[in-house]
Amino acid sequence: MALEMRDRCERCETAALTADGPARICSYECTFCVPCAEQMNGTCPNCGGDLVTRPTRRTAN
Repeated sequence: MALEMRDRCERCETAALTADGPARICSYECTFCVPCAEQMNGTCPNCGGDLVTRPTRRTAN
């Protein structure tokens, strides 16, 4: 199962998140922009899990 690369912050809904840009996710793939994640002290408001750096997805050659 592939990671869903969401393109909007779930908190502010205005931050555009590119697949290769910075974002924070929890183990349930809740997705937030870096400023919102920092304001939430790195804790997901949905599950209480840690928000970590979302991995980047490499494009196929």
